[in-house]
Amino acid sequence: MKVYDVSMTISKDIQVYKNKPEKKPKIEVVSDFDHASSHETSLSFNLHTGTHMDFPLHMIPSGESSDTLDLARLITEVKVFDLQHLDDCIDVEDIESLDIQAGDFVLFKTRNSYEETFNFEFIYLNHAASQYLATKEIKGVGVDGLGVERNQENHPTHKTLFKHDIIIIEGLRLKEVEEGSYMMYALPLKVKGSDALPLSVILVEE
Repeated sequence: MKVYDVSMTISKDIQVYKNKPEKKPKIEVVSDFDHASSHETSLSFNLHTGTHMDFPLHMIPSGESSDTLDLARLITEVKVFDLQHLDDCIDVEDIESLDIQAGDFVLFKTRNSYEETFNFEFIYLNHAASQYLATKEIKGVGVDGLGVERNQENHPTHKTLFKHDIIIIEGLRLKEVEEGSYMMYALPLKVKGSDALPLSVILVEE
C-alpha cells in the first residue's frame, strides 16, 4: 500500500491566490519557554488558503454552507487524470475521451502541481468542461490550481458545478501521483456555516 499526502503545507510562505497579502497565513508564537512553561502557536488564515473545498455560499448568495457537508462523500475512490500537456485550460476536447462515468470523483493533474509560486496563468477548468462534467453526473472534481477557474466573469464554472451538486476541491498537489485509481480520504476542519473548509487529502494506492 502506498500513501500520498496531496495537500499543500500551511506556512507563512505558502502560495496564495493572486498573491493577495490578506490570504497569507499569520503564524505567531504566543507563548514560549522563555516566558512560560509551555509553547503555543496561533494560526489565522483565509479558509480558501491551501488545499480546500468550496461550498455554494462561496459564489451564490444564500447558497449552502459547510453545515450541509456529508463527510462520506469525501471518503471515496477517485480517478486521477494526467493533463500536464495543457498550457491554458481544461476544455471539453481534453477530457471527452477520458474514462469518466456517472458517480466518478475525478482529479486533474496539470503543471500546476509543480509550481511553488503563484502563476497568474495557471491551468483552470473552463465553463464548457464544467458543463460536460455535469452531463456525466460526476460527484466531485479536484484541481491542482488554487481556483477551479481563473478570471471567468460571474464564475460560471463554479456555479455550474454547484448547481449539479458536484464537490469542488482546489489546491491539490499531485506531482508524485501517477494517473490511475486511488482511495481518497479528504478530511476537513469542522467550521460552522462556512463557504469553504481546509482539507487534509490523502490518496491511497492499494
